[in-house]
Amino acid sequence: MKRVDDFRLKLGNREYVPIMIGGMGVDISTSELALEAARLGGIGHISDAMIHDVSDRKFDTTFVKDKTRTYKFNINNLNKAVVQFDMGRLAEATINHVRSTMEAKRGDGLVFVNCMEKLTMNAPRETLRTRLSAALDGGIDGITLSAGLHLGSFGLIADHPRFRDAKLGIIVSSARALQLFLRKNARLDRLPDYVIVEGPLAGGHLGFGMDWAEYDLHAIMDEIHAFLRDEQLAIPVIAAGGIFTGTDAVGFLEKGAGGVQVATRFTITHECGLPADVKQEYLKATEDDIIVNGISPTGYPMRMLRNTPAIGSGIRPGCESYGYLLDANGNCAYIDSYNREVLAHPDQKTVVVMDKTCLCTHMRNFNVWTCGHYTYRLKDTTHKKADGTYQLLTAEHVFKDYQFSVDNQIALPPREDRS
Repeated sequence: MKRVDDFRLKLGNREYVPIMIGGMGVDISTSELALEAARLGGIGHISDAMIHDVSDRKFDTTFVKDKTRTYKFNINNLNKAVVQFDMGRLAEATINHVRSTMEAKRGDGLVFVNCMEKLTMNAPRETLRTRLSAALDGGIDGITLSAGLHLGSFGLIADHPRFRDAKLGIIVSSARALQLFLRKNARLDRLPDYVIVEGPLAGGHLGFGMDWAEYDLHAIMDEIHAFLRDEQLAIPVIAAGGIFTGTDAVGFLEKGAGGVQVATRFTITHECGLPADVKQEYLKATEDDIIVNGISPTGYPMRMLRNTPAIGSGIRPGCESYGYLLDANGNCAYIDSYNREVLAHPDQKTVVVMDKTCLCTHMRNFNVWTCGHYTYRLKDTTHKKADGTYQLLTAEHVFKDYQFSVDNQIALPPREDRS
C-alpha cells in the first residue's frame, strides 16, 4: 500500500514532498506554519491578505493607524472612492512579511505567497502589480494566484527580473478557467510552474456557485489532466479541497497529480494563526455546523462555521482603515447592504446585515470562521482533555501523518494531560 512519501512533486529540476499547505489569510497560514512545511521538505504558503495589518502586528509598523488618520474625515461618508492605498507602503509591508519569512527558512522545501485577485483595494491593477512585484523583491520562492481568473497577472510582472526564476502557479476550479488563463498568457511564452485545482469541499471562498455540491474534485482533475495531455503540456497539477488523510492524497497522486494542497487539518496546530479559542470552535464543530453562504462581498460563496460571529453583524464599514475589497470605483457590496439597512432603520443604533459582511474588519479580528467541509472530523485527529477542550497539534505531526499514513488511518499525538 502506497504512502504520500512514495511520490515526489517535481518543480523545475528539483523534487519535493508532494504536500503543500494552503495560504489561509489573514495570517492564519503564518510564517511559522509555512516554514515548518518547508523544513520538512514540502511547500508552505503565507498570505498577503491585509498585509498592512500583518506587518503592524509583526513588526510594530503603523500602516493601519496612519491610513486611518489620513482618511478619518471620510468615515461617515457613504462614498469611499477617495480612500486609496499608498503603493510605497503597500510594497514595504509586503517586503517586511516576505523577507523576514525567507530569512528564517530552513530545509529543502519552499515558501510561496498566496495572492488573491479579489483584493482590489480601490485600484485593482496597480495594487496587484505592487503586491506581486514586492513579493518577488522580498525573495519569495513562488506566488500562487488565487481568488480570480488572473488573466492579466503574469503581464503585470513580465518585466520583473524574477519573472522566469520564481515559481508561479494559479488556482482554478475547472479546465475552462485554466484554458482561459493559458490562452491569455500565451504571448508571454511563460507557462505556470504548477496548477492547483481546488474542488468544492475546500475552505473559505469557493470557485463554484451555490450548486457546488454537484461538482467532484476527482472529475475536475480528470478533465484537467485530459486537457493538458491534449495540449502536450507537462504542468504539475495539485489537488486541493477535502483531502483529509494521507490515503485521500494517495488517491490523487496515483492518478497523476503532482501533489496535494491541504489546510483544514493545520488550522488546529500550534503554528496556525487562529486564536486558541477559535481553534476550539473548529474542534467542537459537527457536520451540521458547516455551511456555505453568500455573505462575502466578493460574490463568491464561502464555507464557514454556522456560529461565525460575522454573520448578521452590522458594523460600520472600516474602509478608511482597511478597504481591501473596494473596487476600482470605491464600491463594495457590504457598503451597499449596510447603507440599505441604516436607511431602513434610521433610529437603530446597531443594524443587522444578513446578506453581506464587512469581510476586512471581521477577518482582521478572526471573526469569519471559514473552514473546509471536513472540519467536523478534526476532533477525530486529537484527544479531548479532562477539562473538555481538545489538545492542539504540531504542524510537524500533521504533516508527517499525511506523509506516512496508510489505510485511511490518522495518527493521534501523545496525550499531554496523561497523569
